[in-house]
Amino acid sequence: MRVPKYKAVVDSLAAEIRSGRLAAGHRLATHRQLAVNEGIAIVTASRVYAELEAMGLVSSEQGRGTFVRDLAATTAEGTDQRAVAADAIDLNFNAPSVPGQAELLRQALRELAGAGDLESLLRYQPHLGRAQDRAAVADHLARRGLSVGPERVLITNGAQQGLAVTAMALFQPGDVIAVDAVTYPGFLVLARTLGLELAPLPASGPDLDALDQLCRRRRVRGVYAMPTLHNPLGWVYDEFQRERLASIATQYDLTIVEDASYAYLVEDAPPPVAEFAPDRTVYVSGLSKSVAPGLRIGFVAAPSTMIPALERVIRATTWHTPAITATIATNWLNDGTVARLEQQKREDARLRQSIAAEVLDSLPYLSHPSSYVIWLPLPQDARPDRITTTLATKGIATSTAAPFAATPTIPQALRLALASVPLPTLHPTLQTVRQEATQDALR
Repeated sequence: MRVPKYKAVVDSLAAEIRSGRLAAGHRLATHRQLAVNEGIAIVTASRVYAELEAMGLVSSEQGRGTFVRDLAATTAEGTDQRAVAADAIDLNFNAPSVPGQAELLRQALRELAGAGDLESLLRYQPHLGRAQDRAAVADHLARRGLSVGPERVLITNGAQQGLAVTAMALFQPGDVIAVDAVTYPGFLVLARTLGLELAPLPASGPDLDALDQLCRRRRVRGVYAMPTLHNPLGWVYDEFQRERLASIATQYDLTIVEDASYAYLVEDAPPPVAEFAPDRTVYVSGLSKSVAPGLRIGFVAAPSTMIPALERVIRATTWHTPAITATIATNWLNDGTVARLEQQKREDARLRQSIAAEVLDSLPYLSHPSSYVIWLPLPQDARPDRITTTLATKGIATSTAAPFAATPTIPQALRLALASVPLPTLHPTLQTVRQEATQDALR
């Protein structure tokens, strides 16, 4: 298949920038000079530079020209949410918890200590996870609407490692991965670390037409999506959208990475995208949000053809998931503890959203009734960094949109995580946030 001329020029310039042959700050040829050099129309040259700018590789300055961006600074900038002081009210990170979780752990440790072959838990384990752990996860996924046998399940050290294993096994540096323009920072950091090219899609909602158009223009290798409860924008794909995503992936030979970390919060959601495209979807989730981050148990469900590559990466990185935590997780999956915790957290999330709705009221925020996240757009003359700094002086940790942005242009917004704030404190805390967010633009 013949590569369009403008695409070849984009790829050539992108390769020179990434390799360092075109250094940060280098001034590129004018649109007219590029057109002459490459034998293309001026309008096509403009399209080339627009594509490179959307990729975050160059920046244009009115009257001065187009310059290579400092990729080291771009990669580091805005990828980590700020650390939270020990005594701060945390609207930055989500660590959902309900009463009684610590006692559950005490009881689980007592039962583990009384188990028969305790020494076996100290030995090396299978790379993919023990058979009983994989079977428990397969049953758990069946309750979420995903029909997959234990042989297609891998146990990982949290969902983030599941994403890392997937990206390392299935993609190569330079591969184009479609993502939402605003999305989960953990995947953005991972993709940039591995040298993947992020192709952002509009953040106004699941824009599958934009994905189709992108695939027509570029050789896209994969798409990272959160169909059931997007973090941070809160949308949920309907069944038609899931079928459409599966159809586009089949048409253009894409690998779908389906992040379902928050999917447990949505009752009666449509089946996972992996049900519609089982041969090309890697489903990634875990128990960090539904149980506890310290458990560090994640799981990946993948097509059988991908299992060997995924297993190699686990073997090369962590070798296996610790059997002690895997045993606790498996016992809780089997005895219904995970299901009970998920139900309690669904109720907790809905309560916190109702409090947020009361406080934020007429502000144009985005969320879902069962989400632990609020996306709060700000007026164009507001300064998100100034707001977060002011809130920090008041003991409230928040995040700007920077860690969530897959584009060079950072949205004017705050992302508020509701799960970690003590419930009695949530209402006055959000009132303080509202006050600062609305007053900042007047300063």
